[in-house]
Amino acid sequence: MTETSASPSPAPRTELTRRRLAALTARGLVSDRRERLRDRGGQPDVRPRRGLSALDLRLRAPVFVLGAPRSGTTFLGSCIGALPDVSYHFEPRATKAAVRQVYEGAWPESRAAREFRKTYRLLLLAAGDGGRRFAEKNPENCFIVPFLARTFPDACFIQIIRDGRDVAVSHAEKPWLAARSAGTGRRGRGGQAWGPWARWWVEPERVEEFARVTDTTRTAWSWRRFTESARHHLADLPGGRVLTLRYEEMVHDPDATARSVGSFLGHAEPPASLRAAFARADPGSVGRWRQDLDEEARADVEREAGGLLAELGYLS
Repeated sequence: MTETSASPSPAPRTELTRRRLAALTARGLVSDRRERLRDRGGQPDVRPRRGLSALDLRLRAPVFVLGAPRSGTTFLGSCIGALPDVSYHFEPRATKAAVRQVYEGAWPESRAAREFRKTYRLLLLAAGDGGRRFAEKNPENCFIVPFLARTFPDACFIQIIRDGRDVAVSHAEKPWLAARSAGTGRRGRGGQAWGPWARWWVEPERVEEFARVTDTTRTAWSWRRFTESARHHLADLPGGRVLTLRYEEMVHDPDATARSVGSFLGHAEPPASLRAAFARADPGSVGRWRQDLDEEARADVEREAGGLLAELGYLS
């Protein structure tokens, strides 16, 4: 994998105006319904409704699933969504876009808190899930843990960590950071243009470098930044608010993971639905990097993220 020959000009930043935020919120409500149906395998929601309690939009003990992109957050989030007392939502568009405003301090924290609470309550209302425990997964939340912990004082956080070499392989297969996506005009859920240019989470002194390196370097870079940020901020929270999982352990011993997650979320025994969800884990996804990273790409990953790989025990 060779470096990008020239730094492409990134698409202009899309300002997150109130009008655009409202559009993202509306679009997110529509996609949320579709994605929740997908997570149920196309089957209708058979959980009993709660009458007037379905209109209770208080956000009690929300659950935030954290992890770098392609670390297993989608699978973990869908498993948590199998709990009957949980209302799970996949990467809400409005808050995904708003993370940058929080991270860069573009919004006063009071405004950001209002926007996050409003979005989550609308999702609960649209799903008919008032009275259930709100849960979401959004990798960008790795960078705003302190804000989320202050805004939702009873929230808990579940971080999943995966071997960064496997993440780099999986992430490089996607178009999000790829050089081949430059000029396509395509954007992600939060409005970020696809392509190799620097995201807001790239270190300021390395912004110009980001577009010139290989796709594999960029995906390893992403894994390092997201994982380091979440670990750093979660370390400041009380242990009872944080659960850290390893992807490799989750797929090799899904029942133990179901017990751990169930206990963390207040279940003496994991419900059958949670066990069944984790039982779908695919152990064949572990160790792909051995076949899929050539010597050059492996060196790219270790050059960018070797320190964290070693710290987490993935490099001896």
